[in-house]
Amino acid sequence: MTGSRSVGSSAAILLIALMGCGPALAAPRQAATLQAGFTEMYELRFSTARASFDSYIQEHPKDPMGEASLAAGYLFEEFNKQGILTPAFFLNDKKLLGGVPNPQHDAAQADFLQVDDKAREMAEAILKTSPRDPNALLVLTLANGMQADYDALIAKQHISSLLLLRQTQQSARLLLLVNPNANDAYLALGAANYIIGCLPSYKRFFLSFAGIQGNRALGMQQLKLASESGHYLKPFAKVLLALAALRERQPRLARSLLGQLHQEFPQNPEFTQELANLDRSGEPANLSR
Repeated sequence: MTGSRSVGSSAAILLIALMGCGPALAAPRQAATLQAGFTEMYELRFSTARASFDSYIQEHPKDPMGEASLAAGYLFEEFNKQGILTPAFFLNDKKLLGGVPNPQHDAAQADFLQVDDKAREMAEAILKTSPRDPNALLVLTLANGMQADYDALIAKQHISSLLLLRQTQQSARLLLLVNPNANDAYLALGAANYIIGCLPSYKRFFLSFAGIQGNRALGMQQLKLASESGHYLKPFAKVLLALAALRERQPRLARSLLGQLHQEFPQNPEFTQELANLDRSGEPANLSR
């Protein structure tokens, strides 16, 4: 989480979206394949993670969760390259709310957009005949959330990002009505509420007319739910909640979450480094507000 590297994916505000639902939506062997991919991703072993996701897609070509997971891997790696979700980025309002100052562009971004579009199209096709299908609703939430992240932080298409964010919130709420145990959906809701809640009051006022609202306190509560009872997105929710805690001057909470992540993913050096920074000063490195 220092320098130009990140421990997680976007301000996702919305990655939010990224990843999978709960074990109830996949057979044990299927869930194991996806779980392996996400574990590898959180350990920053991106090529290995993509291989796991590709294997799932080959075995289950009709399940859009495979494409959504692969898109998550591409986006997670891209945000890692761009230095997003480091304290230096997340605690800097100009960067967090305005995007990467001078983003690098490469072929991986085109790969992400192509795979994310495919996941969305597959989910929408399922929802046309089964409008309350929980897996399709989850994939649609993730696909729109990831696109919103990309548009806001790299492409800097902020209007498009906000419109997708509204769709993300709508599908996440419907998903929780259909399947109250799909707690990964709280990552999308929590990240959106928190990031929008960080905007200046006059911007939040105008966004409210478009049905886009945010609340920092509610966002942290929802991230806490995802961090405690989510599935594939549980670690990512911990990353976002830790960064939000640093913004809110709650270093004890941030340290607890980073400690859990360090124990869970010891091969990720970023968690170790940030823990050391907090132990030395009680504040995150490179704090810039």
